[in-house]
Amino acid sequence: MADAKKFVIRRLFLLPLGLLLVMTLALLVICLIQDQPVAKAIILGCLMVPLAALFVESAGRRIEVSSEKVRAVRPFRSKEIVCAAVTELETVRVRNRVFMTLMAGEDDYLIISNSYGNFPDLVRSLVAVVPEGTVTDETRQLADKPPVRQADLAAVWLAVLAMAYILFAQFQR
Repeated sequence: MADAKKFVIRRLFLLPLGLLLVMTLALLVICLIQDQPVAKAIILGCLMVPLAALFVESAGRRIEVSSEKVRAVRPFRSKEIVCAAVTELETVRVRNRVFMTLMAGEDDYLIISNSYGNFPDLVRSLVAVVPEGTVTDETRQLADKPPVRQADLAAVWLAVLAMAYILFAQFQR
């Protein structure tokens, strides 16, 4: 796939998520150093597990689109669909969240969300490489004007601000 275009999860999302993970780890270390209640350390440890999993999963995702195939890469697994075998490229939109389903038969499919950076180019690339009759009208319209998704970004930055306040409060004791 030398001519493949690669799309990754938006770095603007990964930055605050990584920062939140580091700040949570720092708070855990501070709690242990200050000999605070064990329950607090356990709660922070339990919070770190899904945060770390989300960060690793998000940082490791990418979509590669070439004229021959579409490949979705995730940590520890990947999946490919040959473009010529695609039977449908359809879109489901819920507010500003978009899910594109690339199907090749009954059991072979990929679901791609608009969490990827440069999503408009990703949509246009997919529309360009799949067979002409497989693209739904809604997907063609989406290729012209994809929605911008900012809610997840705002939520993570809000969590970073909350964690910064909690860290600051730890030193006010």
